[in-house]
Amino acid sequence: MESNLILSIAAVAAMIPATAMAWRTNASRGSIFWLLLAVALSGTASWVWVGFSQGWRTGFAPTLWVTVCATLAVFGIVAAVARDGFRLASVLMPYLLVLGILATVWLNSPEQPLRGDAAVGWLDAHIAFSLATYAILTLAALAGFSAFAQERALKRKAQGRMTRALPGLSSAEALESSLLTLGAAVLAIGVVTGMAVDYLTTGALFHVSHKTMFALLALAVVFALLIARRTVGLRGRQAARLVMLAYLLLTLGYPGVKFVTDVLVQ
Repeated sequence: MESNLILSIAAVAAMIPATAMAWRTNASRGSIFWLLLAVALSGTASWVWVGFSQGWRTGFAPTLWVTVCATLAVFGIVAAVARDGFRLASVLMPYLLVLGILATVWLNSPEQPLRGDAAVGWLDAHIAFSLATYAILTLAALAGFSAFAQERALKRKAQGRMTRALPGLSSAEALESSLLTLGAAVLAIGVVTGMAVDYLTTGALFHVSHKTMFALLALAVVFALLIARRTVGLRGRQAARLVMLAYLLLTLGYPGVKFVTDVLVQ
């Protein structure tokens, strides 16, 4: 436990330089950016490597740390392939830093037993797709927030420090659309693999739970938004609100449920 605490503090400290750099209005996707992102990812990956060395853990703190690690990894890919994707760091890094602090505070919270041991392969796939979905929709929600903030700044004809650090309106909307499309596909696969785990472990194809219902609601919101984009050209604030709603639903279903079961009701 003491080693986990030291690693947790080190992982939080590893994210601080990248967080500070992200708020520079003249930040660029140069060698310093990649170095600090690598430091942040290495710190969180080290905690995950040690914390999960004895098998998968379901507690609130491990859930937060593996989520932070997965989100940083996906962000690295987005920053590499999208022109202004790296600018999401200005809102992503402070958010992940807060999650890391929360994980450190509740490091020793009790954990629920892992369900689905009889379907190890399917369970591993479900976990992988669930983490990827959450990471992708995190970035989609932040891109939606960026579009919201930029549109508001344009209407007020006033750019602030935050909006200058964020992606531009067109870049933010393009990122939001691309990430939503990818997130919808990955989330659908995650739901299917979850159903496979339920069937192999309980004999029922669909297990009613808070996590499942929130995931299905999030999937419905994402698909509704994608359809609205194609049919009526939904953009701007309304689209951003729906993206953030989908992310909120997924958050309630994943770390939210963990917080209730492992922290509040213990």
